Amino acid sequence: MDKLKPLSRLEDSLAKLPSVGRKSAERMAFAMLEMNDEDLNEFVEAIKNLKEEIHYCSECGMLTSEDKCEICSNDQRDKSLLMVVSYPKDVISLEKSNGYNGLYHVLNGELCLAKGRDVSTLNITSLIERVSKGDIKEVIMATNPTVDGETTALYITKLLEPYNVNITRLAYGLQMGGNIDYTDQLTLLKALEGRRKL
Repeated sequence: MDKLKPLSRLEDSLAKLPSVGRKSAERMAFAMLEMNDEDLNEFVEAIKNLKEEIHYCSECGMLTSEDKCEICSNDQRDKSLLMVVSYPKDVISLEKSNGYNGLYHVLNGELCLAKGRDVSTLNITSLIERVSKGDIKEVIMATNPTVDGETTALYITKLLEPYNVNITRLAYGLQMGGNIDYTDQLTLLKALEGRRKL
């Protein structure tokens, strides 16, 4: 028996989400069929309003529903520290650590010519403008430890060289709770290079 077209269309849409396979999409679609009208309409409105109500912060590029995000608007943050991250979800992860009280700059991507992501697609111009004002004393590169992330970090470091700013990189190392014998060689090498005195 062929699947109903509206159900197949919904499954196809849901399967576009990260980590959602065909079976998960099918389960979600059937769950939506079983929702009462009020809950389903609320779900549809939340999706429809997502792009209308959320946009990038005019200062840092983080997602917000205001002109400036909560972090940029907070006078208690250390405005001399600026951490450069690839994606908004990186800010959320770093904030959960409660170990950083500076500002962020979200690139909204990483350089990868093979995927069509060049300098023009990233939020780099406003980063240079922020640093050129002279209030920032340290820029912490926190792009992903991948080829694309490293390429992006190196490119930005070169752009920031003319400015009187200290540029640092997040340390690499072993994962807490992990075992050395399960760790890849590159991570072990970076952990050895980044060791510090106890």
